[in-house]
Parts: sequence; structure tokens; C-alpha cells
Amino acid sequence: MEVTRRGFMKLAAGAAAATAVGFDVTPAQASIRELKIARTTEVRSICPYCAVGCGMIAHVLGSGARNTMARVTHIEGDADSPINAGTLCPKGASAMQLAVSRDRVANPRYRAPGSDRWEELDWDEAMDRIARRVKESRDRTFVERNARGQVVNRTDGIAALGSATTANEDCYLLVKAVRSLGVIYLDHQARI
Repeated sequence: MEVTRRGFMKLAAGAAAATAVGFDVTPAQASIRELKIARTTEVRSICPYCAVGCGMIAHVLGSGARNTMARVTHIEGDADSPINAGTLCPKGASAMQLAVSRDRVANPRYRAPGSDRWEELDWDEAMDRIARRVKESRDRTFVERNARGQVVNRTDGIAALGSATTANEDCYLLVKAVRSLGVIYLDHQARI
């Protein structure tokens, strides 16, 4: 098909006239969704995955009033953070799944030795079981004096591992708690 200058001008004029007649944009405007962060509250946080400490902003929907459940609707990097300047790695960008995933384990579970099934425990039972086992292990492995007769007050049967995402104050309390038990095997994720 050969297009002449005159034919092109006719086609352009026809297209302009059809456009001028207009289209009803109301249905298109009605289908525009509200931004998912429009009615949310910004909560600044730190990515829980590694020791870098990237800043993130969680957008939370819900008033936080009594008998209401707030939920995270979006997570993004904090542009004001000097560490990551608004960027997040793939793990950090998926951090929202920690709060909203259906596969998230919300209660303590226990798998007996040799079993292939996990059984759900309530929190009180889990804490009692942990406390009992820590005490049993400490009592069984506690050493007051070493071979030379020096007072050591230690247990070789318990170890503690700190997290790279734990705040300084929390790490201080962890160290004080495990040292009071006599734990000498204490390390941190950042060194591993």
C-alpha cells in the first residue's frame, strides 16, 4: 500500500477527529486502585537477616487499638538510612514474609528423638521443658574446680550463639544470662 502525503494528511485528520469525539474515561478511572500504602503507618525497622543492619520501612495497616490486629502490607528500603540508602537485597526485600507467610511457624514445636513428626506445644510447656533441660545439663556438666584445684565454676555442656541482628543491649543481657549459668562456649554469628 502506497501512502502519499495527501493520504497521510487525511488519515491524520481522521484520527484527530475520532480522538476529539472523545472516549468515556470514567470506567478506566473507576478501576484505578488505591495505593496499598495509602492508609498505612510507616514503622522504621532494621532488616533481620544479616549483620549489615540495613534500614527498612514497614507499612502497617491497622490502628493498633485494643482488640485489633495490625498487619504489614509493604516493606521497602529506608532512603534515610546511611547504611543502605533505600536499597534492600533480595532477602531484605522479602522480609515481609516473616510476618504474613502462611507457612510461618507461630508456636513452639517439638520432635521426639527418632520421630518423623513435629508436635505443637504451648508456650508454657515449651519454656518449662527448655528450663528443665538447661538445668539438667548444667547440673550434670558443672565443674567447680579444674584439675589444678583452681575455682572455675563453668559448664561444658551448654553453648550459646548470639545473633547478628540482636541489639547491643540484648547481647549484653544474653552474655550476662549465660555467663551466670557458667557457660564458657559463647560465640556470635558475625564470627562464624
